[in-house]
Amino acid sequence: MKKLSRLKILPRWIIATLDLLILFQSAFFGYLVRFNFDLDPVEQQDVLLGSLTFTISGLFVMQGTRSWRGIVRHTGFQDGANLLKTIVLNFFIILFLNFFLGIFYNDTYLLPTSVLIIASLSAMFILIFYRLLVKELFVYLKGGVTSTEIRNGVIFGAGEAGIIAQKTIKSDGQCRMDIVAFLDDDSKKEGNYIGGKRIYNGIEALEKLTQIYGVTELIIGVRDLSVTRKNEIIDECLRLNVAVSVVPPVEQWIDGSLTAGAIREVKIEDLLSREPIILDNPQIEHDLKGKVVLVTGAGGSIGSELCSQISHYQPKLIILLDIAESSLYEIEQEFRELRPSSAIKVILGDVRNTKKMKEVFREFKPEVVFHAAAYKHVPMMERYPEEAIHSNVIGTKILADLSVLTKVEKFVFVSTDKAVNPTNVMGAAKRAAEIYVQALNQYLEANHKTGHTRFITTRFGNVLGSNGSVIPRFKRQILEGGPITVTHPEITRYFMTIPEACQLVLEAAVMGSGGEIFVFDMGQPVRILDLAEKMIRLSGKKVGTDIKIQFSGLREGEKLFEELLNDFETVKITHHPKIKIAQMLPSSFHRIEGQIELFQEMIGKNNEIDLVRHLKVMVPEFISNSSRFEVLDRLN
Repeated sequence: MKKLSRLKILPRWIIATLDLLILFQSAFFGYLVRFNFDLDPVEQQDVLLGSLTFTISGLFVMQGTRSWRGIVRHTGFQDGANLLKTIVLNFFIILFLNFFLGIFYNDTYLLPTSVLIIASLSAMFILIFYRLLVKELFVYLKGGVTSTEIRNGVIFGAGEAGIIAQKTIKSDGQCRMDIVAFLDDDSKKEGNYIGGKRIYNGIEALEKLTQIYGVTELIIGVRDLSVTRKNEIIDECLRLNVAVSVVPPVEQWIDGSLTAGAIREVKIEDLLSREPIILDNPQIEHDLKGKVVLVTGAGGSIGSELCSQISHYQPKLIILLDIAESSLYEIEQEFRELRPSSAIKVILGDVRNTKKMKEVFREFKPEVVFHAAAYKHVPMMERYPEEAIHSNVIGTKILADLSVLTKVEKFVFVSTDKAVNPTNVMGAAKRAAEIYVQALNQYLEANHKTGHTRFITTRFGNVLGSNGSVIPRFKRQILEGGPITVTHPEITRYFMTIPEACQLVLEAAVMGSGGEIFVFDMGQPVRILDLAEKMIRLSGKKVGTDIKIQFSGLREGEKLFEELLNDFETVKITHHPKIKIAQMLPSSFHRIEGQIELFQEMIGKNNEIDLVRHLKVMVPEFISNSSRFEVLDRLN
């Protein structure tokens, strides 16, 4: 039995031999049925010749249709159709031979027509039946005999994806799961059966199934399930301590066929409290095709994804600029391996280095600039305000000024929601950079009506899975056995995925005519404590028992919730429901430029108090929180 369980494919010679034996026996059976199992008339017929004729003819037909080459344990509709074609061709060949012999040899025939019909129908039935029988035997040997631990599961979704998932699980010998039922929101399907398993209505039936069958796993097999409904299903599974997995989209299946290994566990990214933003704007290709595009911060999570998405629009050259050697090397290798046809130039450089940036702009003459390079970690920048200002403010000014001098068409500045009513140095520095590029664009529009660089700002919140974000940190803490550290029980944040954030940046780049601050619809804010608890439970652990949650207190510069608009900003809608424009009051370019030049004079003098004080002058709404710089607010 163990040897049989290790057998993966039934050898072809066995299949061919079995098929020929079935053909011979079907013909012999046809004679018996034709003469009502009366042996006297049967003995008067040349049964051996007729049965051999039916078998040998079938052998030649099978050579043509290759019906014996199908892998029996994967028998499907196509294999059945091939067998049907084999039997039908064999039937007509013998029918033709009977007709030919009847004309030239006085009503002589190889097989009586009635016997031929019975033999063909019998052969068809037995050939398919034994293949299905062997298929089930393989499933039994791979699962039932070798496995002592069978998990009971249910599939949510009694549609095509759910049915394919059931068949895949059943046929995969390594998957130790028995699907005991289906769940579906369509009440019309309730009470029906798929593969012998009953369909129940809604997720509400899961609790009863866990009691009856001891269900421990649920697989979501619905293609277009809303995020809201997915959250409801997952919440119920977590309440009942049922593990959750999802069937991936069909385009991710290998060669269009699902494998049990492709059914993956639910990720926290699946639990975004809104529908994902999907864009398909042909104008993006029109604006980027054949252009030289510079992406700063190309080694970061946003910058690298931007480079990847931009490469699909056939630019003439993508310049990948970053100061971080390791991450820049990784994105370069990714392009070499996955997108070898993309023209790229990798440059290790610092946006704060004016001489280096001049060389880049002079040599490559970029036509579109995506500025994603920045220091972004709030507590770190609170400790090193000079670095934040030098990189996020002065670095942005250097690139913006060079873009004007070299006649760059568009400059897209990637900002953050932390620039809105900032409570920390990082957010305030990004806000100061926003103010500068806005003022510069207004100045250019007023003095150069056409042909000037158009400056566009994009503003969004936290990105799931980005470098240093809360999700990877929580995952690491769970793997280490905890505890998970959350700063405050009421802290909330907006989240979006890296790909959709970059899609929106590209969309804004196309929509922008210059001077806009594009604000993205981030959905509802997520409470970080809820996020931590769900991640623990999705990992199969118990909150407070297996993994504890500790509150560490707000970090320097951190606030409880983020905003997408300043108190003095109004919003303007666009043609895209997920993108709005924040409208701000005009600023004096010369005043703003003078304020940033004062920053340049202060850099290197090791006086962080003066730097932050001046930052508060430039960004009046900057009120420090949980920071040593709060004293500056009290002095004003």
